[in-house]
Amino acid sequence: MINFRSKLFSKAAGTVMSSTVGISVGITSTVMTVFGLFLIPISQEFNTSRASVSIVILIVAVTSALIYPVIGRLADRYGSRIVILVGNILFAASVASASLVDGLYQLYLVYALIGITGSVLGPILFTKVIAGWFNKNRGFFLGMVSGIGNGVGSTVMPLIVMGFLTLYGWRGAFQGIALIILCLGTPILFFFLRDPPEILPSEEHPKVMRRLSMTFFEARQTGAFWLLLVSVALCAGCMMSVFIHVVPMLLDRGFPIGKATTILSTFALVTVAGQICVGLLLDRIHKPKVVAPLFFIAMLGVPLFGMADSYPLLLLSAAMMGIGLGAEFGLLPYCISRYFGLKAYGAISGVMYGVVAITTGFLPVLMDVVFDLNGNYHIAMFSITVGMLVGTILVLKLPSFPTVVGAMEDFTSQASAIAEEKGSS
Repeated sequence: MINFRSKLFSKAAGTVMSSTVGISVGITSTVMTVFGLFLIPISQEFNTSRASVSIVILIVAVTSALIYPVIGRLADRYGSRIVILVGNILFAASVASASLVDGLYQLYLVYALIGITGSVLGPILFTKVIAGWFNKNRGFFLGMVSGIGNGVGSTVMPLIVMGFLTLYGWRGAFQGIALIILCLGTPILFFFLRDPPEILPSEEHPKVMRRLSMTFFEARQTGAFWLLLVSVALCAGCMMSVFIHVVPMLLDRGFPIGKATTILSTFALVTVAGQICVGLLLDRIHKPKVVAPLFFIAMLGVPLFGMADSYPLLLLSAAMMGIGLGAEFGLLPYCISRYFGLKAYGAISGVMYGVVAITTGFLPVLMDVVFDLNGNYHIAMFSITVGMLVGTILVLKLPSFPTVVGAMEDFTSQASAIAEEKGSS
């Protein structure tokens, strides 16, 4: 028993580590976060408007929204590991191909491929794996893996990409990103990522297990599904719009690129703390409305960022918005697993993350359209503040989670007992 549990723990620990690395080299960190650094040089080389270049974010969003449900269903049927491994290699190749484009239409095509392949390294499959390995402390591990993965990746990648841009230009920067995805992600995912053990529904708690084993069609008939979908999609779109434009907005206001990148990194780094805190809160208080104050803090950070003219205030506003972005990243996967269970987690999260992808792709483009029309982002920032307020109110209306502690108190202990029994028979 001791030896087996030690092996089980090592597999779970390896999965936590590899999932964190996989998320850190995923599409959020390596494409979305650093896009602001590419926006100006690409628009200058192709002699076009920023809005024309920003359309690639919408393209990524649309392709991701279309492919997320497919990826989720594949993971439900075949397991997450094989899908992730293949996707990682294809994603690296897609990012590298961006260095070869000679015009806007080629750039659009390449970003469509990036959206398709990069969706595999998005949040769906990794959160599915982690939710399957852990039950009692699920929020903490979901927050830690996604928070550290997205936060550290989004903090470090802008610094690395800025170095690539300085030394090799934007084309060389794409090649450098692709090498990081391939050489760091592939071996770690291959050797350490493992799908969770399968647990059959407990005969002692059939009603609870049925409640926590919804299909997608059952889930979408609940009020929690729609409240969660609209609130997170709206707030994530608002926060990512600001996040992507931190560097261009500060450069327009005369701040040097070094300070602008540091503020962007602060935004990303605080996201880590926000996501982990959300996980811990939800593990202990089975009421998602407990995170609503974090959304409100982020809302206040938006006008502060728009009005601040000093470096300390900009850092403060970035930290406030990072708290909210972390809350959004942490709330969605935990709520999906608690409200609807893991039976159709891939399909349900695929649809939800698809809608989130649409808002995080469309709103940044709309923000640049506003800039091209007015020469500033004032109207956009006001609209984002209102959107965050609406999202906060919707979070307050989310119902409490069903009680699951009595049915599945310690997932890992059950997994080890069942697997050991099978091994000895």
